[in-house]
This record gives sequence, C-alpha cells and structure tokens, in this order.
Amino acid sequence: MGICGIVLAAGAGTRYGAPKGVTRGADGEPWVARSVRTLQAGGCDDVLVVVGARAAEVTALIPDGIGTVVAADWSDGLSASLRAGLRAASMLGCDAAVVMPVDTPDAAPAAITRVIAALGTDPVHALAQAVYGGEPGHPVALGAAHLAPAAESLSGDRGARAYLIAHDALEIECADLWSGADIDTR
Repeated sequence: MGICGIVLAAGAGTRYGAPKGVTRGADGEPWVARSVRTLQAGGCDDVLVVVGARAAEVTALIPDGIGTVVAADWSDGLSASLRAGLRAASMLGCDAAVVMPVDTPDAAPAAITRVIAALGTDPVHALAQAVYGGEPGHPVALGAAHLAPAAESLSGDRGARAYLIAHDALEIECADLWSGADIDTR
C-alpha cells in the first residue's frame, strides 16, 4: 500500500514548442527527473511516469527504478494520460495517488506533503487538491476508491477538476510554499 506519485509527461507540448517530458531546466536536470524527485521528497512511496509523445526519449530521462506507463492515446489530450496514470496506480494497490504534471518543475515537495497529510486517516476514500490563492492547481491526491471512477469520468483535453468538484475534494492552500504555476511557453 502507500502513496503513489504520478507524473504526467505524455503531451506534445504544442504551446511550448516541444514535449515537456524532454525539457531540461537551466541546470541541465530533466523536468521529468525533477518531478520524480519532488514526488519522492514529498512523501510518495512509488512513482509512475506517464509517457506518450516521444516516449522513448522521455523514458531515457526517467531515473532508474521508476515505473513507466505508456498512454497510447496521448494525442487525445490530457484525459488520456491522466486516465492511463490513474489506472496504473489502481493496479499497484496504493492507498492514494498524487498527480503532478511535468511542467511544474518549481513545485515544492512541501506542497505534496501537505496535500498527502490532508488525506487524513482514511486516504483510500479522500480527495484533496492544492490551491494557490484559492485557484486550483497541483498536486492533486485521489484516494484508491476514486481512481477508477475518476479515470472513467475523463474525456478530451481536460483533467479531473469536474470530478473533484462533484465529490467535494478538500482544497488545500499552498500559496505560501510556491506559486503553483505551470510552464506553458518558453
């Protein structure tokens, strides 16, 4: 059991100009490797990386020992990679999954820790989402009981926000930890 981290790194990065899964920071560290490290530092026991566009290149940048999930239908949009990640986490038998997109390289591990802590004593049935000044962001934590239903609710180029709202996810303020900003352009 435990907490499984999911890095969403399957998209083509059309607004960015390249798949963000192959992007490196100014220090040379691949964003995907940084995302894995951040989830681990925040309290995730296992981490999965969802790949799609340029999958072989992204996979080559993932640290050893980290699971990879291929979203064959990644070009259908965000829902395809999130669905693949949630299904894979469900198969691992984790208590909950924490989702982070690869384009949040400045994410603070403390935000992950805070969202995991919000799951409380019954993480299997809990839902929590980081907010920044009240605006929804990442990480998002879904208890195991929500993984399959949330995956089934997804379509198009949208994430799980509608599911989280419909199921009264806890909103966890994290603006004191980092901006919550994802990077969409160079």
